[in-house]
Amino acid sequence: MRQSRRMSLTESLANVAVGYGIAVAAQVAVFPLFGIHIGLGDDLALGAVFTVISLVRSYVLRRVFEHLR
Repeated sequence: MRQSRRMSLTESLANVAVGYGIAVAAQVAVFPLFGIHIGLGDDLALGAVFTVISLVRSYVLRRVFEHLR
């Protein structure tokens, strides 16, 4: 059974939402180790940029694999 486009998007959103939280937490923890000191707002914004990129990547790859199947 094929996954619908809506379910592909839902799966991608859930995956990326969890990834966003992990990414922001990692930035807050790791950036200072490399001498990078930015505010929480900047961490959240940077995480959001990469989250959008990740969401698009995840959705497109899911659709490509569904098409190949």
